[in-house]
Amino acid sequence: MSIKATIMNAASGQPIQKHLFGRMPFVGTAFYLENGERVTAQRVDVGKPEPGKFATPVDVWVTRKA
Repeated sequence: MSIKATIMNAASGQPIQKHLFGRMPFVGTAFYLENGERVTAQRVDVGKPEPGKFATPVDVWVTRKA
């Protein structure tokens, strides 16, 4: 089961992009953004699904190099 997560910028708190993971990401997971930049997950937040929905929101916080 794939996990669709929102990639968040830890410095600004703004979303960067959506990313599809093959399994649940964890702190320290390294991956590439759409622009080719390699980043590492600093924090992974798993929220509660909205009432009547099945999909759980997942936010992965990263720091960009610049």
